This record gives sequence, structure tokens and C-alpha cells, in this order.
Amino acid sequence: MMTDGTVLALDRISKRFGVVAALTDVSVSLRAGEVTAIMGENGAGKSTLLRILGGDHAPDAGRILLDGTPLQMRSPRDAHRHGIRIIPQEPEIVRDISVAENVYIGRLPHRGRLLDRAALRRAVREDINRLGFGQVLGPDTLGRELSPAGRQLVEILRALTGNARVIAFDEPTSSLTEYEVDMLFELIRRLRAERFAIAYVSHRMKEIFEIADRVVILRDGGFVAERPAASTSEQELVRLMVGRDLTAMFERTPVGSGRPMLEVRNVTTDDVRDISLTVHAGEVVALAGLVGAGRSELARAIAGDLPLRSGQVLVDGTPVRLHQPKDAIWAGIGLAPEERKADALFLEQNVRQNITLVMLRQLRRFRFVRAAAERKLAGQFTDRLRVRTPSIDQVVKNLSGGNQQKVVLARWLARRPKVLILDEPTRGIDVGAKAEIYRIIADLAHDGIALLVISSELPEVIGLADRVLVMKEGRIAGELTRAQASEEKILTLAISDDLTTHTHATPGGQQ
Repeated sequence: MMTDGTVLALDRISKRFGVVAALTDVSVSLRAGEVTAIMGENGAGKSTLLRILGGDHAPDAGRILLDGTPLQMRSPRDAHRHGIRIIPQEPEIVRDISVAENVYIGRLPHRGRLLDRAALRRAVREDINRLGFGQVLGPDTLGRELSPAGRQLVEILRALTGNARVIAFDEPTSSLTEYEVDMLFELIRRLRAERFAIAYVSHRMKEIFEIADRVVILRDGGFVAERPAASTSEQELVRLMVGRDLTAMFERTPVGSGRPMLEVRNVTTDDVRDISLTVHAGEVVALAGLVGAGRSELARAIAGDLPLRSGQVLVDGTPVRLHQPKDAIWAGIGLAPEERKADALFLEQNVRQNITLVMLRQLRRFRFVRAAAERKLAGQFTDRLRVRTPSIDQVVKNLSGGNQQKVVLARWLARRPKVLILDEPTRGIDVGAKAEIYRIIADLAHDGIALLVISSELPEVIGLADRVLVMKEGRIAGELTRAQASEEKILTLAISDDLTTHTHATPGGQQ
């Protein structure tokens, strides 16, 4: 081991794919008993760096050193042999075999020619208990029965059997609940105490400051800086990643509110009660609140996806009968849902097909879609929203999260909506892509679209919104103007037990 505690060093690594330089002269060290966070926008080189570390790619230049000795890494098997483990963002679990078999796949114990199931269960149970997973994971559970957190834990168990010394986590919390994240972080702290060298790739600032000792910043395939996590700030990390300050991401010229475009009057569903609100043309109204407050359920009700028990929705002064989503679409309401992969995108179809999905009737001549008109429409909106894709024929699952979100937005803009509801529009995307989504939202407001934005990130709520409506337990707990909004005031409304003590704005936004 090197004198500074370095277990593994990536020394001046470069990698090209054709004409694209994915990494250029990047050096990163991983030290025993430390968590090193690796941050950067999509395209910064994080994934390529992990693939080189895991033996999936060989560098074009540079060295990988373990305890100061250069390694020859020709395959993931070589990485595994040297004690290097990568925990992927999407766990690779075999659905129809047990947790025990998934953990020891490729190394199953045998008695003669038969699988020694007793020895396998005994070994896995010891691993589960040693790592503190006994309350949440059983050796006989089938892969298909595991929660996202369970699949992640199986990957970790698999990684920690054998001679592991270096562990890299790639966006490990993307599909975990808050409780599961706490459990994962407790495990990482134990691994740090046991002197593992840990790399942690994430775009989530809160996690970085909670778990990391050092932060390495990459931009455009190059090393930018390294900072101690305890003595840096979110603003500095954003500036290093994207080359500009955090406050600049929210710069926009407020648009004078036009006529009421969306009116929700005394709406009650199975999840929300007596909701009234108004969003004007050119206005951004944010819905804030804790998980379970009813924000997404309200959005789905407005978009015709959940039934109304009572109340009324009006678009541009006209009542809308909402029996199904197509009623909302024809009235001029668009919804970009929180789970874009599950609820908004056809991942196996291409960019063109995803964008023009809600415009096929307009693009038809007789019974056939006019191919040239479809391509023109898709191209127009990929250009307008700066979707980074080789072509409009690229399969959507191959795009980054930020570009997938732009495809969802492009679909609705092609429809020219009067009202657009954005549910967690920047969840799961990096800082640079967030800045682009903010720009798009500002442009849409400037064009006169009424925007209802749901976000769990309070700086985002405060930076984007002309007004903030705070929900609690299915009701609106209070309203804040842009000038009034602060994290403290929003949280106070979100957790207060008394919904009657706060001054509420009228549905039109006037105090």
C-alpha cells in the first residue's frame, strides 16, 4: 500500500471510442478507509472510468496500480481476482433462482456432481448475518420476489464474498426508499471502518455530503478538481461540474401572469380533499410537500388518470369532463409523470416514435402516417430542446436520463398544450441536464404555457416558482409568493399540525 493509504490508483487514464475522447489523462486514487465520491455531468466520463476499473474496458493510455503495482486488466474476471468489485446501478439478478444461488453464482458448492444446498444456505446465511441484512433478506427468496433494495443487497453480498478490497457503487440509491438508503449508508460506513477503499458515483448532493470523505470532479472526460467533502459546498461542486454557479441555473425573467389557464375547484379524490388552485398563463406554480402529501395523486387527477369524487377542473375557462387521460389531452393538459421510464416512455422505441406518439392523428393522411411530416416534427423538437442523440432513430433506452426527460417534454410541446404538469422533472438526472430543464421551463413560461411543477428539492422549488403551494395529508396547507418562499417556511407548512393557522392566498394567487 502507498504511504498515503492509497490502495488503488488510476494513473493518467485515457480512453477513446472512435473520434470521441471519453477520458483524457484522468488520475484518481482510492484509499483504505475512505469513501471517494466521483461526480460530473452525464458524459463527464464517470461510467467509462468505472468500466475500466471493473475490467470491461482497457485504457488506451495510463496505468491501474494496486498497492503501487501495475495491473493488467483484460476482463472483469481479472478485476475480481484482484479484489475489485463494481456494484452496478441496475443489479444483475437471475429472477428464477434463490438469493443464495444469486450470491454464489459461478462458485456454487458441490458434493460430487450435485449442488450442496445445505452448505450454500449455511454460507449465505453467515454472510447475511455478518453484514446485518438478516431482517430484510432471506437465502431462499427468489430473485423475482426481491424489492429494488433487496436486489441491491444481493449485488453487495456477491461483491463482498471472497477477497474484495476495492468497492465501487454506481448510483446505488436511484431506486431505494429513504429507509433503504439509511441501511445502505450504514453498511458503507461499516465497510469504511473495515478499511475497504470505496468509490461512490452519484449526482445527489445530499448523499455526497453525508457519506463521502473526498470528492473528485470530472468534466468532459477530464479531471477538474479534488475537494475534501467537509470543506466544500454544493455551490462549489456545481460550479466545478458545469462551469457556472448554482444561482445562475434559475435565472429567468418573471413573466406577467396572463389569464387563468388552469382552475381546480374543490377537487376531492380518494387521495386529496377539497383542493382549489389556479395557474395563470405564463406562470410557474410549484407543489411542495413531504412524501405522501398527495401531490402526484393531484397531478394524475387533473390529467384524467385518477377519478374525481367531486369538484371541477377548467382549462382556459372551460370545464373539462375528465373520465380518462385522453379527455385531458384534448383539453390541452399534458403530464410528464414522475416515473418517466415506467409511465411515459416506450424504451424500446426510438426518439421519433416517442415524440410523435400523441400527434399521430394529425400526422395521418387517410390511414397512413406521413413519414416525412413525422420526421420533420420530431426533428424540430429535438433541435428546440437540444436532445443529445445521434439521430431521431436512436432507441430511447440508450439516452441519458436528462435526454429521456427532454423527449417526454418534446412530446407535449409538439401537442402545444395550454397546461403542462411536470412531476419531479429533474429526478435522476445530473446537474448539467437540470440546468437545461430549468431553461426549458423558463422558455415554456415565456411562451404563455401554465406550468404546475412538483418537486421534492426545495432549492428547485424556490428557484423555479412564481408561487409555491405546500401540500400536507392531501390538502393545501398554505401558499407562498416567490418573495416569501424559503426552505424554512415551506417545511413549516409541510409539517405543521394546524392547517388553519396559516394565511392562504386565494385560488387566483392574491393575498
